[in-house]
Amino acid sequence: MIPNYIVIHHSLTKDGTTVSWDAIRWYHINTNGWKAIGYQVGIELIGGHYEILMGRMLDETGAHCKEDGMNSKSIGICLVGNFDLAPPSTAQLDTLIGLVRSLMHIFKIPKDHVIRHTDVAPYKSCPGTQFPWSYFQSQLKESYA
Repeated sequence: MIPNYIVIHHSLTKDGTTVSWDAIRWYHINTNGWKAIGYQVGIELIGGHYEILMGRMLDETGAHCKEDGMNSKSIGICLVGNFDLAPPSTAQLDTLIGLVRSLMHIFKIPKDHVIRHTDVAPYKSCPGTQFPWSYFQSQLKESYA
């Protein structure tokens, strides 16, 4: 798979100082019956700072957004947290912006191909009703040089 979209999600779970990326992995494998965590990448607070965690390899088909065939043409990024209740922290948002900019550059993904899960699955709220989408988009730059 060569990704040409990035889909942004939230876990709908409270983030904290413990690693809940492992809980998401356990749920995806043991409850959903998937071979691995559905997202390619996650961002979670660990030990006081945000870490970028791998779920699946970047070129591996995901299990994060079946709508519009996105699993086979996108990288799924999940921010651990519930952004229907509150916005992500500045540090988590900055980590996401840096990651997405890098992925856009590596895979030559245009800015308009960075989407919310809710953009193709309107019954979902991902990445959350309190997620600052306009600000996030304003921070993305298309630079393929």
